[in-house]
Amino acid sequence: MLTQDHAENHPAQVLRSLLSKEHAITIFSKKTTKPLSAEVVNLDLNTGQFDLSVDYHKSDIDKYIYQEHLSFDIEIEGTSPENGTEIYNFEKVKAKIFKKDTGLYEIKCQLGDELFLQESRGAVRIPFILGMNAHANVEVYADELNIKGRLRNLSSGGCMIDIALEDSLPLYVDQLLPNITIEFPNGEYFYSQGSIRHMRPFGNEGHAAIGIQFIDIPRDMENTLFRLVSESEREAAHRVGMNMRGVGPSPLFVPRKKESSILKNEHQAKADESTNMPPMVKGIREISRQLQAVLIFVKNWNSFPEETLYDCTDSLIFLARQDRKKFLYALSFVRDQPEWVRHAVQVSGYFADMLIARDPHSGQLREAVAGTLMHTMGKPLLMSEKLPSLKTNMTPQQKEILLGHVDKLLEKVAAMGWTPSKGCLDTIENANELLDGSGYPAGKTGEQLSELVKQLSVIKVINKLTNERNSVSPRTPLDAYRWVHENDTKYERTVIIDYIQQYGLYPIGSLAKFSRGFLAWIMDIDNKGMPTQIHVVKNLAFIDASIDTYLSSNDFSQIGRLEGIVNPNDYSVDHKH
Repeated sequence: MLTQDHAENHPAQVLRSLLSKEHAITIFSKKTTKPLSAEVVNLDLNTGQFDLSVDYHKSDIDKYIYQEHLSFDIEIEGTSPENGTEIYNFEKVKAKIFKKDTGLYEIKCQLGDELFLQESRGAVRIPFILGMNAHANVEVYADELNIKGRLRNLSSGGCMIDIALEDSLPLYVDQLLPNITIEFPNGEYFYSQGSIRHMRPFGNEGHAAIGIQFIDIPRDMENTLFRLVSESEREAAHRVGMNMRGVGPSPLFVPRKKESSILKNEHQAKADESTNMPPMVKGIREISRQLQAVLIFVKNWNSFPEETLYDCTDSLIFLARQDRKKFLYALSFVRDQPEWVRHAVQVSGYFADMLIARDPHSGQLREAVAGTLMHTMGKPLLMSEKLPSLKTNMTPQQKEILLGHVDKLLEKVAAMGWTPSKGCLDTIENANELLDGSGYPAGKTGEQLSELVKQLSVIKVINKLTNERNSVSPRTPLDAYRWVHENDTKYERTVIIDYIQQYGLYPIGSLAKFSRGFLAWIMDIDNKGMPTQIHVVKNLAFIDASIDTYLSSNDFSQIGRLEGIVNPNDYSVDHKH
């Protein structure tokens, strides 16, 4: 390990460097899925002391402290092609909570002196800070499923990688990994088998942190690993400005041309994603992220995160009541989420909208929406070598496995000691049942199903038919309505009629094509179901160019007559364009 000439608090210097950029800080705890937002004040660079200012209106803030220590993430949006989104993790920081005012807390914190922490097994852990970058490729099932991520720390015993939250679906604590390969910018690499030691949501923007222990390291990789750890330590010391004897940057982190191109493309993708989203859209996407955090909790811990589920439920209902049209439009912004999340959030949103329209003060609303948010969560719980992905066209055997998702979810939450309310259980258990007994898991018939479930089944099937699933092209709303109408032995006819009257042939959030070759998202419709406001995003005469124009019905003549609803994927259109 490197030795330094002067005792300085280098972690405080790293923190100051991160705070000088646009950042977001989240305090996390294994006791909850909900991170706390915080701000750093009064940072002392010499002693490493600082305060975290937190707005929190509950009495259980102590759950974020464990044995007088806390951990937090600081998330930085990259400012150059070499630096994408950077998330740095400060672990086991000594902390003491003081209540300053109602809902306002100040947490007194003390950073340790060492930048490089010693793990329980004796290895030194090197944080990948200030733009340090290496790629990780994790083989989850041999020759079946690989996940790509970024290295966040490295030691001779293991590493932590940062992956997309969606990609964490098949992972669980204690899982054996056939192979993990780490590649550095200059092309050098290391590989080994691994075992997942811990996992959690990472930062606040759809990432997951996976802690991996290296096992059965190949003999020819042992010296390679020690050298890579040593070089990473050297680079981190150089970047933070530690005064080391004869230490300069490591050649490991000098990118090849190919690597430079990859980094530039990654940064551009991040920049495209970071468009200014309306508050309603941010709210819906946060619910999507929290649902995935609930899944990680359910898979890996022993208590059900009921508070987070009902926070999601109450947020969804609040947004639906706040501005109905903006809410329906915002629901279309989760098309890029995992299928089980997209379906659960959109169906819950439409269900809440229909229930509120029928009875704004319904006593059944909260529990029905909670159950609907949960009802697809059993699908990712079933992922295994026999069902490695939920994205691909499935074999008959895999489809049969997936039919067990309701029982799998109920079995899992029961093992955690959580009992859903009667209304919540009704939607989880019966959302996939049909009037004629052809549904699952129990093949119940109409007289055994509640009115709420009959309403929910119509919303579900229309959502399924009008969204692309496993490479099956979606139907237009009109075709979907015809199909459901023709299958009225399975679905309640009165609910079908209500749905069509409420959402029309051109539903808010759909992509419309106009006769002069323009594509536009529908943002509002009138009482007859005709669009009155649209967001024009593409002219097919210039297929590679994007447009960003908002029109009201008075100006529709500029882009021609409305021809119909189209599939966004057919034109490579999403809400970032």
